[in-house]
Amino acid sequence: MNWLEILRTAGASILAHRMRSALTVLGILIGIAAVVLSVGLGLGTQQQVGAQISSLGSNLLIVSPGSSTSTAGIRGGFGSASTLTLDDATALANKTAAPDIEGVAPEKSQSEELTYGSTNWTTSVVGTTASWLSVRSRSLSYGDFLTATDVSGGNSVVVLGSDTATELFGTDDVVGQQVTIGSMPFTVIGVLASAGSDTTTNLDDEAIVPITTLANEIVGGSTRNSVSTIYLKAASQDTLSAAYQEANSLLLALHHIANSSDADFSISSQEALLATATSVSKTLTVLLAGIAALSLLVGGIGVMNIMLVSVSERTREIGLRKAIGAPPYAIRRQFLVEAIALGLTGGLLGALLGIFGARLLPTLLSTDTTVVISPPVVAGAVAVSMVIGLIFGVYPATRAARLAPIDALRTE
Repeated sequence: MNWLEILRTAGASILAHRMRSALTVLGILIGIAAVVLSVGLGLGTQQQVGAQISSLGSNLLIVSPGSSTSTAGIRGGFGSASTLTLDDATALANKTAAPDIEGVAPEKSQSEELTYGSTNWTTSVVGTTASWLSVRSRSLSYGDFLTATDVSGGNSVVVLGSDTATELFGTDDVVGQQVTIGSMPFTVIGVLASAGSDTTTNLDDEAIVPITTLANEIVGGSTRNSVSTIYLKAASQDTLSAAYQEANSLLLALHHIANSSDADFSISSQEALLATATSVSKTLTVLLAGIAALSLLVGGIGVMNIMLVSVSERTREIGLRKAIGAPPYAIRRQFLVEAIALGLTGGLLGALLGIFGARLLPTLLSTDTTVVISPPVVAGAVAVSMVIGLIFGVYPATRAARLAPIDALRTE
């Protein structure tokens, strides 16, 4: 029997039991679709997290204060202390001490209520310097950003995020308007272009003011000169490591710390954040794919079941073929082809369902996360479906090949 005849016979056998074959294919189909969707969702999440981290700014280093300890001995988390100051930021901006650091932008933030007429909105008021815009790789939709004169003079000017402006004024074209922060009036000089969200906050919902104005007029107190974060922009991606070393050494010297393990600050980079986020996403993707793969196992068992039933039903046919000279390998090949055909059909239909689901799922979930369909993953899933058909078809095919012709012909 040639291959064409084997394929024709396999097709006729599958079509002869349409319902049973369809249910068998369904098990493979669901498993393949689940694998394609789960892996695609994981890849989409990785891309989204990468884009969000990149939105923080290019070649960025983030310096955060260390942890604090209360008088009762309660230790706060990293970033809870007030160990970074404006003096630290000024020292880091010194080109002689840190030649690979291109820009420095200290930040001090506090949640405040903004008021315009009878409308109010609570948001994060961020005090910073004129270099913030370039260091954070942000841009303006309207107006101008803070200047060095605004910072040195402690001027009452503010740059609003697009969402903040819309919440207060109903539009983001609000340059020249007056807004009250706390009890102090500020003039809107600019509106930031939309940047979406990073991993923790909405970048479009904030108010940027001169750091001196925030420290002296809004925050006050003994910690007015402390900063919550210092953003450092390296001259290039290649000098990011050098900028890290320069910043670390300089801050250790400024804080009179001899052992780096005792540092009262921490420095993180986009690469570290991205590597951590990617690692978590990959772990979740593997977990989801593993769970989805269990349905493939169930589908494979279904293939084995249907093939064993087929062998039992066609025992006389097998005996007749052997009686007229069909060798065992021809019988084995016949049933293996049927099992592989069932697996391949389920794999192709599952891949199509997965691709369709990838387009539909974000809409159903009302989320910005995209499901990325990877051609290698789809091709691999289809190949796996064929392998499943092959593996779970071996035992029934072998059982059929070992039937003795006389015993097979005697079967009713």
